[in-house]
Order: sequence, then structure tokens, then C-alpha cells
Amino acid sequence: MTTVLIADDHPLFRRALAQTVREQVGNAVVLEAGTLDEAVASLRHPGDVDLVLLDLHMPGSRGLMGLAALRAEFPAVAMVMISAHDDPRTVARALECGAMGFIPKSASPEQLGEALAAVLDCRDYLPDGLRREIEALKRSGGDDDGVTRRLASLSPQQHRVLALVAEGRLNKQIADVLGIQERTVKAHLTVIFERLGVRNRTQAGVLLRSLELADPSRDAG
Repeated sequence: MTTVLIADDHPLFRRALAQTVREQVGNAVVLEAGTLDEAVASLRHPGDVDLVLLDLHMPGSRGLMGLAALRAEFPAVAMVMISAHDDPRTVARALECGAMGFIPKSASPEQLGEALAAVLDCRDYLPDGLRREIEALKRSGGDDDGVTRRLASLSPQQHRVLALVAEGRLNKQIADVLGIQERTVKAHLTVIFERLGVRNRTQAGVLLRSLELADPSRDAG
């Protein structure tokens, strides 16, 4: 039996996608989450999730930060980015953060079935045209600054600290939320800043904003 978690904040899309997943994957158990916190709760619940179909624009995700945090905490779970945002640079960064592929929200049921079969067989999946664009981007050097690889190197707890830094929390507030000592927060920040190649919170904030994504579904008008 295969368990698939659909993490997307659009209920109608989740339901339609859940139905298609059930049609394409025999005996599939489909879970749903509308926020990153709900996705984390589902992944922590007893019972193995085999695959997460993740929209990077849902609440709490903070773009690529959400994907990197999930991969750090749940490295054994396959994760695929599913989005209307098909910019090759964004998808390439998602792959660097540990995504096994990308499925456009406009995908047909047959294309979704092909993607699910590939990922559940431990193979990556990209639409052919997008794969060619990403390969061309890599050959040209693209705009690779290594940010996503550095982000992916953080531990789960460091991702939690960084997420709270992104919210503007002070060290004491972060310590209270995570139930740790303030000196432990400072130790984490020292490592985080070193790995991300920044000196302080201000520089970290600038870097994190570069990982946020505009949601095409909300850009109309």
C-alpha cells in the first residue's frame, strides 16, 4: 500500500489531485495538508508516508525553505514539487534542496501517473521540455550561487531556528518556542550563519528573501 501526502493550500485542487492519485496508484492512501505545519504533523504521525506532493507556496513554506526543512527532518520520504511555477531556475533549486522532481499543476492524469510511477520507483521526474531547460541552465552555469545547497546542509533544529529568525523572533523568544537554552540558540545561529555565508540576521534575511517565490496563481491582475 502506498501513502501519498498532498500538501497544498487550495482545497479544491487537493481534492481533485487526491482523486487522480487514487485512480493512478492502486490501493493508494491519500493524506492532505493545507499548511507546512499540517504537513509536518502528518509526517510525524505513526505510519510511513511514501511520497509528498508539495506546493511551495502554501502557508508556512517560505518558498524553498519549507522544502529544505522537510527534507532535513524526513530524509527517507520522497518529495516532489507540484506547482504552476515552472521557472527552470526555481525547479533546479528545488532539486538541489532534495526534491525528486517537478509536476506542473496543468499535468494531465496520464502525466501525473507517469510521474508517480517514476518517483515511487526511486527515479526522478521532470517534464521533457523542462528537463532540457534545466540541463541547458546547468551547462551555462546559470545563476548558481550555492544558496540552496548551503540551506540543505542545515540540521532539522537549525531549520527551526532559521524559520523563527525569518519571522523576526529574538534569541530569547526562539529559545522559549523551541524549549531550549538561549545559549543553544546562539550556538545554532553561529553554525547557521557560517554555513549560509552570512555575518548577521540582516544578511540572513536578505538571503532568505531570495528563496521566497511569487505564487503565479495569485499574481493575476
